[in-house]
Amino acid sequence: MLTRVEGRAGHIVLNRPRALNALDHPMVRLIDEALTAWEHDDAVRTVVVTGAGERGLCAGGDIRAVRADILAGGGAASAAFWHDEYLLNARIARYGKPYVAVMDGYVMGGGVGVSAHGDVRVVTERSQVAMPETIIGFVLDVGATHLLTRAPGELGTHLALTGTAMGAGDALLCGLADHYVPSERLADFTAALADTDAPDAVRTYAAPAPEGELAARRAWIDSCYAADSVEEIVDRLQSCGERAAKETAEVLLSRSPTALKVTLAALRRARALGYLEEALNQEYRVSCACLTAPDFPEGVRAQVVDKDRAPRWSPAELGSVTEAAVERFFGPCAYGELGLRP
Repeated sequence: MLTRVEGRAGHIVLNRPRALNALDHPMVRLIDEALTAWEHDDAVRTVVVTGAGERGLCAGGDIRAVRADILAGGGAASAAFWHDEYLLNARIARYGKPYVAVMDGYVMGGGVGVSAHGDVRVVTERSQVAMPETIIGFVLDVGATHLLTRAPGELGTHLALTGTAMGAGDALLCGLADHYVPSERLADFTAALADTDAPDAVRTYAAPAPEGELAARRAWIDSCYAADSVEEIVDRLQSCGERAAKETAEVLLSRSPTALKVTLAALRRARALGYLEEALNQEYRVSCACLTAPDFPEGVRAQVVDKDRAPRWSPAELGSVTEAAVERFFGPCAYGELGLRP
């Protein structure tokens, strides 16, 4: 990770471009240290977060490392990483200075955590914003249950269960971004922050965003995802008459059945939680429970390690995932509690 100060702006650059700037524990610590250094530095009025390279801000946490940790000894190092990562997510949301996140290119998983809790969240025509956890047998984290339950209607449920990536228009619609800046203006926009307050820079460089896809699908998304169970959601998608809905049902049936059910339960519970900190506390318990479940390391194997795209989920069917199995993810955490307070 790189840091620099230009004029009145402190810049944090996620600098692992060959790994699409995937977050690891040292990077999380360094981001936190930079925020500490600038918090009471009157010379720094704005914090700006970008990613090195041309592909994106951040593809998420280093899931290869998490899988290796699970296979080597049960995941204690990963739990420690998430502990500090989620504390950082909460800190970003409450930071006392404008926090500008440039969400260009891929912004996934942990990348959402270091951007979408900021004050000024900028997307471009290249943005692909997603929480694709169910694809790898994992669950929403980094405060995403808090963010997506606040999206219009059931759009957040759709995005959480499918892992679908949003372009700029949909990220704005769903509340994960604030402004659209065309990529050719990004360099000038970030340079302007050296001597211009963020709201003024946004007014100068922002433009109308391209239209997204989700607004036109609200009717069937809201109807189908209002169901009480994943099985009923799939049934509604298959029978509603929309081709896109039927295709979405097939997508869901390819995801980890356990991850789908736990994710839906986490989202519904998060709706009753008033604060980001409470959602993060719940997410920490659920994430740590994934360290002793079979689908997470298997999903990473299939998608990232062997890349055969043929995960062997256990259980393999939605009907075989019991309520007791889901409830286990919300029980006491073996690694202690996150302990955040609003």
